[in-house]
Amino acid sequence: MSYVEDLFSLSGKRVIITGGAGVIAGTMAEALIKAGAKVCLWGRGTHHPVEEAVKRVAEKTGKPNAVSGVTVDTGIEEDVQKAIEKTIQVMGEPNGLINAAGGNKGKSSFVDVDIALFNEVMHMNLLAGLVIPTKYVAAYWIKNNIKGTIINLTSMGSYVPLSGVWAYDAAKSATLNLTMATAKEFAPYGIRVNAIAPGFFIGHQNKALLIKDETTGELTDRGKAVIAHTPFARFGKHEELAGATIFLMSDAASGFVTGVSLPVDGGYLVQNI
Repeated sequence: MSYVEDLFSLSGKRVIITGGAGVIAGTMAEALIKAGAKVCLWGRGTHHPVEEAVKRVAEKTGKPNAVSGVTVDTGIEEDVQKAIEKTIQVMGEPNGLINAAGGNKGKSSFVDVDIALFNEVMHMNLLAGLVIPTKYVAAYWIKNNIKGTIINLTSMGSYVPLSGVWAYDAAKSATLNLTMATAKEFAPYGIRVNAIAPGFFIGHQNKALLIKDETTGELTDRGKAVIAHTPFARFGKHEELAGATIFLMSDAASGFVTGVSLPVDGGYLVQNI
């Protein structure tokens, strides 16, 4: 193999991706598999069945034996414990975890916050999206002396609050904090924890919020505001997340990197006047 192939090869990596039916999760799965990894997609299957996601990834990569799926609600501790056992059966022992489950519901002024919805979004992004899967996967790694790699999904809202999405902002700022905290906690066990902070990429969750008319490409007012705030003046292409994913998952390329959040945002976070 060449130097570059040695540096970024993921041969021997077996990665769980939560929120596995999502667009970003699918893109990450394709990148990992093309770099030599095996992937197990975890998802609730409520709106987008995991089986369909597995089929899509298999077709796009041409490697059906490299992708599998487990239906699981990562917000339920007992389900996650069972999902780890199922994953070992279909893929082998995982040594990578990408916490890609999450999303947002609703937008309001702070004084009009729906507390039940706030709790739901917090649970979806923070507990189901990070705490519970990390707790049980990391415990398995520590018990079995596996040097694993975790990638969390932070957000623009982890750094600068996005207007009207209070629970999402709170959860994503906490995701950044816990990425750093768990990186410190798990370092003695050889477990690395990092994050990718996508800028604005069109997916299932935010399409209606950003695009008014898919036929003409007309944006909503919020979509126009995002573009105006992004120096590259466009939304991200999903494949532009591939390089960061492979880099952070590769022990050869990023083996001394832990506790960081890598923005892939077209300059959103450095916009100024």
